[in-house]
Amino acid sequence: MAVRIAPAMTPDDRLAALHARIASAARPARRDPADVTLIAVSKTHPADAIRPLLLAGQRDFGENRVQEAQEKWPALREEFADFRLHLVGQLQSNKAADAVALADAIHSVDRSSLIAALARAMDATGRRPDCFVQVNIGAEEQKGGCAIADVPALLAEARSAALPIVGLMCVPPAGIEPAPYFALLAKIARDHGIAGLSMGMSEDVEQAVSLGATHVRVGSALFGHRQGTPA
Repeated sequence: MAVRIAPAMTPDDRLAALHARIASAARPARRDPADVTLIAVSKTHPADAIRPLLLAGQRDFGENRVQEAQEKWPALREEFADFRLHLVGQLQSNKAADAVALADAIHSVDRSSLIAALARAMDATGRRPDCFVQVNIGAEEQKGGCAIADVPALLAEARSAALPIVGLMCVPPAGIEPAPYFALLAKIARDHGIAGLSMGMSEDVEQAVSLGATHVRVGSALFGHRQGTPA
């Protein structure tokens, strides 16, 4: 079901509503809502739309593209020094150095060439953003992420390269119940001793939190529909 924002809702209202949703899902699962990081996905939204959420206290933000992040966030960092920037979209290997220089977390590590590029950039700069291995949990050809069968080898490779792997990430298939996919990602993480789970978006925050999400990536419920998309 599409998530809509009432016109009268302020940024504070939107944040409060999201935190209430997280809390309502966490408590029955015997989880502390504070253990769930809310990432406000600000892709395609200008700095003027981001600043009110920063002023409201939101401190974790997500961008899909390195170039777009470079255009918006350095100036915002001059005003707000304490936010964390997450890159949540597919990352080209030739953008790895820019990603390491800019981001505090990278959620889309999914292949050997990217691991090598990130390792080189981290060694060169000394910056070590948190890394999530993206899993193509629905085996969809059009989506990024490594195959489920390749997770053990990719994790071993990333750890050998000294990447700071903190979790797994997935985007379930659209239009169907996401809970089985979230449960599967959680099982894969447990099997490999990984605590972090980056999963869940505006429409399925509750399912993701109830199944162990440590990071939820929310765009439309905080910003409305992305620019250039229908209402």
